[in-house]
Amino acid sequence: MDGIAQVVRGLPKFDDPNLLIGAEGASDAGVYRLRDDLLIIQTVDFFPPLVDDPFVFGQIAAANSLSDVYAMGGEPTTALNIVGFPDNQLGLEILSEILRGGADRVQLAGAVIVGGHTVRDTEIKYGLSVTGIATPDHLMTNRNARPGDALVLTKPLGTGFVTTAYKAGRCPEATLAAAVESMIQLNVIGRDAARQAKARAATDITGFGLAVHASEMAQASDVTIELNLDRIPILPGVDRLAERGFKTRASASNRRFAETLVRVEGKPDPIRRELAFDAQTSGGLLISVPDDKAESVVENARALGALSACVVGRVLERQPKSLILS
Repeated sequence: MDGIAQVVRGLPKFDDPNLLIGAEGASDAGVYRLRDDLLIIQTVDFFPPLVDDPFVFGQIAAANSLSDVYAMGGEPTTALNIVGFPDNQLGLEILSEILRGGADRVQLAGAVIVGGHTVRDTEIKYGLSVTGIATPDHLMTNRNARPGDALVLTKPLGTGFVTTAYKAGRCPEATLAAAVESMIQLNVIGRDAARQAKARAATDITGFGLAVHASEMAQASDVTIELNLDRIPILPGVDRLAERGFKTRASASNRRFAETLVRVEGKPDPIRRELAFDAQTSGGLLISVPDDKAESVVENARALGALSACVVGRVLERQPKSLILS
């Protein structure tokens, strides 16, 4: 993370009054104003397979790519496939299933795939470049968390532990099935629940893990965030996988990046503390909302299908550390 941030800081700055959100600030997507009443949101993401089933992999990758638009309060409209595929080693029927899985999630989102680009690679990679739209009233960013807000998380943690154990052939089928169901679920659920409460701040939880994404929200909003680890929902069986050490390599780098930003209070459960740094794929939304509206966000998210949604923390006035784990 430090290396990428250093590279981005060295890039030219774009001076355009219509560029509302660019690469700075660790936002989930870029936002450009087309008209006073219309914004476009742009994002891109892709990665190697996490599961063997190509259709399911396509679903997961597409849901993950669409998530950034939802995290910004937007509506996905168009998508481009991005593919790396070893067609000299694998049959094209595998690629067909991956693309079919991606199209399944894009159609569910009410968007359209307008094309894409494919290159020969030594391993499979797939994802989407997504364009969405939003009105200024619906835009959410990670910059608008306010002291006194409550924090709602819409999906359980643990996909990093699950996929690592799966690659080692040690993941129980029920645990894998629960993780897949979570990863293919579209974050339109969290967006709609946040929109009903007129929330103005959100971020999606992906590869940097809950702790780092929460720290980014805290820094962007000039506040401190406190997460109650006992409240954080986790996938069934993940605690046992964590005990066995099925961590992603990203978990260690996430912890190193956040260690100067985090204060630990009390004696939180070590497994749940580890889960805070677990790299997620297609994780849920972390929504900052006025405290008196938090329960309605939870109820609405659960009613829409995000059954693990719950309040996991609060927003405090700025303190020396960006994040408190308790």
